[in-house]
Amino acid sequence: MQFAATLTCPHCGHAEALAMPRDACVIAYDCPRCGARLAPKPGDCCVFCSYADVPCPPVQACCGRRA
Repeated sequence: MQFAATLTCPHCGHAEALAMPRDACVIAYDCPRCGARLAPKPGDCCVFCSYADVPCPPVQACCGRRA
């Protein structure tokens, strides 16, 4: 299981390496470059599942999903 991911803003392309919570989903992220507030895409539980190179740990655990 991975606990770090690179989240990329779809608006400006800013990429940032972040630690992911082990037991929770992150439902909002503010891009430090352009200020856009990211929310999960429909069907995704969190911003990591929508915009990162690795899905969040809860999804990795339950679904075996990896980048």
